[in-house]
Amino acid sequence: MKLLDKYILKRYFTTFIFTLLILTPIAIVIDIADKIGKFLATPDLTASQIIGDYYVNFVINYSNTFMPLALFISVIVFTSKLADNTEIVAINSSGISFNRFLKPYFFGAALVAVFALLMTHFFVPDANKELDDFTLQFLKKNQNPNIYVNNGVLQLGKGNYVYVKSFNLKNNTGYDFTFEHFEDNKLKLKLSATSVRYNKKDSTFKLSNYKKRIVLQEHDIIETGFKLDTTFNFFPRDFQTVKDLARQINTPELIDFIHKANARGVKNLNNYYVQLYSRTSLPISSFILTLIAVVLGSKKRRGGTGFSLALGISLMFIYVFFMKVADVLGSVATANAFMMVWMPNVLFGILSLILYKNAKR
Repeated sequence: MKLLDKYILKRYFTTFIFTLLILTPIAIVIDIADKIGKFLATPDLTASQIIGDYYVNFVINYSNTFMPLALFISVIVFTSKLADNTEIVAINSSGISFNRFLKPYFFGAALVAVFALLMTHFFVPDANKELDDFTLQFLKKNQNPNIYVNNGVLQLGKGNYVYVKSFNLKNNTGYDFTFEHFEDNKLKLKLSATSVRYNKKDSTFKLSNYKKRIVLQEHDIIETGFKLDTTFNFFPRDFQTVKDLARQINTPELIDFIHKANARGVKNLNNYYVQLYSRTSLPISSFILTLIAVVLGSKKRRGGTGFSLALGISLMFIYVFFMKVADVLGSVATANAFMMVWMPNVLFGILSLILYKNAKR
């Protein structure tokens, strides 16, 4: 690795880490100001729990969220300084092409992208689960939509449906349970119970005060009883809010969950696909954002670093806006989730190539 590469990479990572260390404490301070009242109102909550169980995972989550923004800002800042100090002019005068000048930038972007991929696919979901568990236990004791599910409905495959009036995901107990099996749009089996409890050890469901009705052509067979142990092709967490569940499990578990949901015939899985594809598209954006930042910062302007930074931040907010819109549109049942999630990268990738061609001239 040549001296120029080492110099640029050193500035690349130094500025990037410095920017990330500035943005993350700002987010922590804002969050503390928002939740300090709730922390103080919980007498059984200790400082070590707040720091270890909440803010450690908060930093993991938000550092990953701020990573593309910090990367974009840092590259613009230090590249603009190189341009203002006429260092880029000296590099060009020595016969180094613009493509060669970009090499250490892309090497740095590759390292950031690999690190971000590992974070989003494996570590951030665990941090999200710890954050959500802490929030439910201490900050939202009286409002717990993630534990208590009302009017839950699941499709377990072609013609098989499960209904439950309420379900407690903490103790795996539900009430007013109904299972229905249809053939050619005609009811063939209905199994109902006043309560249902899931046994995690053997993956069985215990029905209490059940009633089983088998519909035949000429008559029905009805069976009643107090207890019935049976199995179903679903798990209690299937009732959990899609958004919360998808963000709390790592990628192998998420892929396995999607495959099982497909096997049960669940129609709309786009919420899961959006979460899955976003875990790759966001880290890959490091290359696109780096190229745009280098092109914007490498040209010496009358407004100096401030002008380049303002222009870059404006583009960054546009990118974030497109990313959020794409996530919402990708969750629609009729949408192509993959295309929607990757659309911001495609659009800004085209923009980066246009800026790159102009910069080469």
